[in-house]
Amino acid sequence: MQQHRHSVGPYDVQAADQRHLDGARSVMLDTFYRDFGYGYRPDWHQDVIDLGGTYLTPEHHALFVATKGDEVVGTTAVRAAGPKSPPHPRVLAQRYPDDTTAQLFRVYVRPEHRRCGLARALVDLAVEFVTRQPRYRVLYLHTDPRIDGAEPFWRSVATPIHDPCDGYDDTYQTVHFEIALP
Repeated sequence: MQQHRHSVGPYDVQAADQRHLDGARSVMLDTFYRDFGYGYRPDWHQDVIDLGGTYLTPEHHALFVATKGDEVVGTTAVRAAGPKSPPHPRVLAQRYPDDTTAQLFRVYVRPEHRRCGLARALVDLAVEFVTRQPRYRVLYLHTDPRIDGAEPFWRSVATPIHDPCDGYDDTYQTVHFEIALP
């Protein structure tokens, strides 16, 4: 993968490599327990255990990190995957096939480093990466609107394409988005 790096104040935002994996895993696991309140779920989070095999090895996948010095303080990941049904609505799984859909995963920033532009910078790097991959036609993501600040952030950078308030049955209250590719 071509290396891209951006500076955001005292932070570096860059493609991850082996030295970032333990710190990235820590950010992700802390988010599952602290922000989501349900902890690690093997059926949803198996990628977190093998970050290298999931994001660094496959050519069309990527992991990005925000660092301050040697500390990983934020993450974003991309992999070839559309939403799965269940738990997501079947219409979305049909609209976003795995072979042409890039999905954003694990966009997390430690609380003490939020509001510094890191999530936006991480997403920008992910969009640059996806744009360079000829197989991808769309960049999809979903979020839990109960997480403080998540939905307003995504509405500022993406287009909502499915909202449980629209009358669809969605047990998890998930809002689904698409990011336009240049």
